[in-house]
Amino acid sequence: MGFTTQLLAAERRHDSMLCVGLDPEPTRFPGTWKGDASRIYDFCAAIVEATADLVIAYKPQIAYFAAHGAEDQLERLMRHIRACAPDVPVILDAKRGDIGSTAEQYAREAFERYGADAVTLSPFMGLDSLEPFARHPGKGVIVLCRTSNPGGDDLQSLMLEGGERLYERIARLAAGAWNSSGETGLVVGATYPRELERVRTLAPTLPLLIPGVGAQGGDAAATVRAAWRGQLDPQGRMQHTTGPIIVNSSRAILYAAADGSFARAARDAAVRTREVLNAARAG
Repeated sequence: MGFTTQLLAAERRHDSMLCVGLDPEPTRFPGTWKGDASRIYDFCAAIVEATADLVIAYKPQIAYFAAHGAEDQLERLMRHIRACAPDVPVILDAKRGDIGSTAEQYAREAFERYGADAVTLSPFMGLDSLEPFARHPGKGVIVLCRTSNPGGDDLQSLMLEGGERLYERIARLAAGAWNSSGETGLVVGATYPRELERVRTLAPTLPLLIPGVGAQGGDAAATVRAAWRGQLDPQGRMQHTTGPIIVNSSRAILYAAADGSFARAARDAAVRTREVLNAARAG
């Protein structure tokens, strides 16, 4: 089953557009785990167990593991997600982008070592830096387009010859020549709903990974209104006319409580976020 098909199946089964980002910060862990990097796996595994029936995807950010020498814990976590939530695709947030031979090694890291279903990539070096990832059958290639950080304006909003902005050119390429595998997606921040709507117009069939909801200040309802183009059947189930959207929330869910109830609180926060997203979809 390819990445996009996995997303659509998880979206329908869990009635969800919510992705939980797994960005473990030991300094924010609860109780006696606080500051203990050896508990990264335990913390993330508890979050996964609490939210497995609520999400369209999980998105572990590799830097939060590598900074603590916890790549082995990430490998364990990926296996745990497979066991606990086998129907939920996993996006490795690595933002790789390098020449072909190096990209081949990064692709092996993401898809063979960690077993990810998709990986985030920087398109700055062009098509040949993306192709090694696209050669892995069924795996998702999610390209940075209009990111949620303010500094994204430095390059992504530059006007090109012909009158389009750089992020618009990336969206067009991703929907066309770059989508040789049929599993290409785009990263577009929730903090820029107008640009998000524009990207959806330019790339109507691609999955959109949308960070920035929650701690970064993105408006969940505005995000859905800008990017979701589906319909609901008489039973309230999603029927797509465009690609799925994957709305990521990390810190607002992971750190909803600072004590031993953190997993329960994470579940409650995920339920609330999913409800807000679904209400915007229905309205």
